[in-house]
Amino acid sequence: MFEAIFDAIKSSDRIIIHRHTNPDGDALGSQIGLAELIRTNFPKKTVYTVGDATTRYAFMDGSVMDEIPDEAYDGALAIILDSAERSLVNDDRFRLAAKTARIDHHIYCETFTDLELVDTSFESCAGMIAYLAKEQGLKLSKKSATAIFTGMVTDSGRFRYDSTTDRTFELAAFLMKEGVDTQTLYRNLYSEDLSRVQFRSRFIEKIRLFENSTVAYIYNSRKDLEALGVTDAFWVSRGMVNVMSDIRGIDIWANFTEDGDNVLVELRSSRYNIQPIAVKYGGGGHEKACGCDVKDHAQAMELLRDLKAMTK
Repeated sequence: MFEAIFDAIKSSDRIIIHRHTNPDGDALGSQIGLAELIRTNFPKKTVYTVGDATTRYAFMDGSVMDEIPDEAYDGALAIILDSAERSLVNDDRFRLAAKTARIDHHIYCETFTDLELVDTSFESCAGMIAYLAKEQGLKLSKKSATAIFTGMVTDSGRFRYDSTTDRTFELAAFLMKEGVDTQTLYRNLYSEDLSRVQFRSRFIEKIRLFENSTVAYIYNSRKDLEALGVTDAFWVSRGMVNVMSDIRGIDIWANFTEDGDNVLVELRSSRYNIQPIAVKYGGGGHEKACGCDVKDHAQAMELLRDLKAMTK
């Protein structure tokens, strides 16, 4: 399935790897993992990773991105990972490359590269990179395997989401053979300071049911964030949505966070395909984990009514 993209990798001397902005574990894991995979198997090639910085995943070896000039794209291959739409890509200079390719596992939204490989059957983009390595018989370094494994475990919700399949575990086992230190990885991913646990409890207290339905939500106004001393609305939006997961009787949950002129929206569900709702409001993502933006509190309530209608 990777033949065309792998041929492009083999024929390119310079490869620049992109992913979406505000990277999660999968975006970084697939990016770092692919870069190291290419360096290990094609040591004469020049490989760059580009994008915005991360704090949450700064523990990952390779998380510091390269700073490159526009001229680096001359004659290069640009590969975009884990991005369903052009607008999500961290650096739009990928369009300057001689050839472009995309590897993604989100529900298809648009074509924006020369070579496209979109497969929603994978739990993560990192899982696709693991499959590439196994399918092509490539040599894996411990650094590459660890990064890819990190992407798989985070985007599968610790192998709990229903996107997890027997293939997921086969590929995870394939990676672990290279010496992935899961204990250290899990400590970095899931251990928290007491202050962070206490901070999260403030959001748990804000959970509300929408019109006595099985839809739960949290609405974070700018004043709420100021009172908490928080300036990163995206971190609150993405990081606090799952304080509502695993609550008995809750099938859909949404986190709204005011940010400038918009309200960031993160949507999750344990039962329903909520992606069409995200698309309706200009967003997208997976069937049960997606996001979008709305313009104000009133539109946020409108979106909740759409979600409630799904549960009837």
